[in-house]
Amino acid sequence: MPDDAAARAAAEEESAFSHPPVDPDATAAYGDHPDQVIDFYAPRTPEPPSSAPPAPLSPLIVVLHGGAWRAPYDRRHMTPFADYLARRGFAVANVEYRRGADGAGVTGETAPVAGRWPDTFDDVAAALDALPALVRETLPYADPRRMVVTGHSAGGHLALWAAARHLLPDDAPWRTARPVPLRGVVALAPIADFAIAEKLDVCGGAVRQLLGGDDKFAERQPYADPSLLLPTGIATTLVQGRSDIDVPQAVAESYADAAAKAGEVVGLTLLEDVGHFPLIDPAADACAVVAEEIAQLAW
Repeated sequence: MPDDAAARAAAEEESAFSHPPVDPDATAAYGDHPDQVIDFYAPRTPEPPSSAPPAPLSPLIVVLHGGAWRAPYDRRHMTPFADYLARRGFAVANVEYRRGADGAGVTGETAPVAGRWPDTFDDVAAALDALPALVRETLPYADPRRMVVTGHSAGGHLALWAAARHLLPDDAPWRTARPVPLRGVVALAPIADFAIAEKLDVCGGAVRQLLGGDDKFAERQPYADPSLLLPTGIATTLVQGRSDIDVPQAVAESYADAAAKAGEVVGLTLLEDVGHFPLIDPAADACAVVAEEIAQLAW
């Protein structure tokens, strides 16, 4: 049975990565580092007749890619998913951010290491803060007042974290005085609870690496673990495959339980016979479910 699960997971990953990258309509920088950029996709809606009234602005969907916060995985693998959302009438911002460099961050770890502290968090916060102005300049079809953040795996963690910045400790450089103005968050197989993820060794110890190793884990966890930053007051839905062996269902369930204990209802959509990658695979039925969950919050 384990061999069957691994073979199925490999086939799902192969399918998700089989789509050619889709070039954006525009790219804008939110900082000076080469990874501090956002790709924008305009909604793929038919051109209205010249006599028609102006079309309403489209909701803005912010996409945060996964890949265990590790350098080899960048935003390019999410471009077919971004294009899929654009073809469903959304404006899309596909965010890049700094990830772990080879051999950097934790003594004795094999390369590549997950994440950079604090750079990964610096970038996500800066990108979200810069988006409204960048959208006005770059993507006039988008309505930043109707913004939904979605992310897959490690990107799901970052989406949940971005929605909880107003709950960060007072000395956190990313803390905001009030909630980020979002319509909602749709987190896809997110690494949403660091204690459970570490216990299950999700993505080969990626959580421990992200926080800088064992000696920094407890110190930095309150600044980074979404399960400790609740209730957010922002509509949140988790979408999770029951057959996911990369980020198991227990991680999402633990976050939802923590939210309930904090007095917040978090949606948890569990998909039968679905693993980790169909959630971002335009060829998979699960991806249509994801788009519908996003639409329910965006519109």
